[in-house]
Amino acid sequence: MLIRNEIDRDLPAIREVVTEAMKMLPQATGTEAAIIDRLRADNALSLSLVAEDGGEVVGYLAASDARIGAASGWGLIGPLAVRPPRQGQGIGSALMAEAILRLRATCKGAALVGDPGYYGRFGFRFFPKLRVGSCPPRFVQALSFDTRAPKGELIHHSAFGLEQQG
Repeated sequence: MLIRNEIDRDLPAIREVVTEAMKMLPQATGTEAAIIDRLRADNALSLSLVAEDGGEVVGYLAASDARIGAASGWGLIGPLAVRPPRQGQGIGSALMAEAILRLRATCKGAALVGDPGYYGRFGFRFFPKLRVGSCPPRFVQALSFDTRAPKGELIHHSAFGLEQQG
């Protein structure tokens, strides 16, 4: 399996992977592929990684610039998606490891909204003063690349379509 940057011919497969994978999540909105398209159109993707196996795109991870409160320089990870028949094979973990490695070189830390049981194994954790609108706090997680605890509202690109207080 190869983890690499997306190329133009990957775009239909990325949309398909993200749409298929997100259908399995109760919190999915069905707009996840369109969010990626909007981020790409605004040149707002700091990472757009695919997992390729045998010439097929089997996984995808996006990251975009974010800030927490007044602190810029954070990377927001999401979505992370793996084709449903390929889930549980380490593809998502490989994408996350590569994303964290790359974000460490350019960011203060990484943040996301997701399952604490899954993302905790990569070092993400809940911070009491970190929030995203009305999202349940336990799902808002960060991995700080220094010793500072993030605090404030996680401010992300408007492509996500969420109300924010900045």
